[in-house]
Amino acid sequence: MDRLEAMRLLLHVADLGGFSAASRELGVPLPTVSRKVNELEAHLGARLLVRSTRRTALTEAGQSYVAAARRILEAVDAAERNAAGEFDMPRGELVVTAPVLFGRLHMLPVVTDFLAAYPEVDVRLVLSDRNLRLFDDQVDVAARIGDPPVSGLVATRIGEMRTVVCASPETLARHGTPAAPQDLAALPCVNFGFLFPAATWTFRAPEPGGRPIDVPIMPRLTVSTAEAAVVAAERGVGFARVLRYQCVDALAAGTVQLVLEDCECDPLPVNLLHAARRTLPSKTRAFLEFATTGLRETLRPT
Repeated sequence: MDRLEAMRLLLHVADLGGFSAASRELGVPLPTVSRKVNELEAHLGARLLVRSTRRTALTEAGQSYVAAARRILEAVDAAERNAAGEFDMPRGELVVTAPVLFGRLHMLPVVTDFLAAYPEVDVRLVLSDRNLRLFDDQVDVAARIGDPPVSGLVATRIGEMRTVVCASPETLARHGTPAAPQDLAALPCVNFGFLFPAATWTFRAPEPGGRPIDVPIMPRLTVSTAEAAVVAAERGVGFARVLRYQCVDALAAGTVQLVLEDCECDPLPVNLLHAARRTLPSKTRAFLEFATTGLRETLRPT
């Protein structure tokens, strides 16, 4: 039995709450995942998981073992990096992830400059709107928009991002400019379902200390990407709500305009995340320092 492999499988089962979810995430057959975890339990002589039809939960012994397994796998990973010389000087492969459009607009320029400055480091830039798990997916640094998770990750604040409502000049001429968030309930809207799955847009309270305003909208169009929402707004389908960086090109071109700016909620924080370790590889430390400086410059409030 490969105990390290079994530990990795167990961590996925524990984090995802079930064998089927771990099987899908890893692309490993469900019987294989179940068999290897069973072998690990037999080897330990302890029951690590309580299985039910709805969810798989850790036993008390399982909780202790999973915590220890995380430390062991992190130590193995660090030993391998150390053997490769990654702690001495920046070298080797660095895995960085970011949301798709944010990565293209902001992270990619930083990465290309970093590659020029550090010729012995190669970067694998994974652009995905699905939040990858840093440890399980072997990610070194992740850019995240929104409050950082409460976990064993270290967050470095690099900026903030406004959530804005925009519309084309044609839409504003046809329907008028909304004076208050509640006006949107009667206006045609484009909903970015990934960001606002409930089709409810929240705005700042009109008075200090008041309750935020939740506006239910009736979208003419619901889309799964921000780019599609902005294009639909440009084409006059209706008012769209996205993060400001997602419509910055359209704003510059004048194909959309911002509305209700005084009613925007507080900007969302933007952070670089990395695993909490006693010693970071040199390539990770170098990239964090390099990217933090560059991104704070490009993400200055506008």
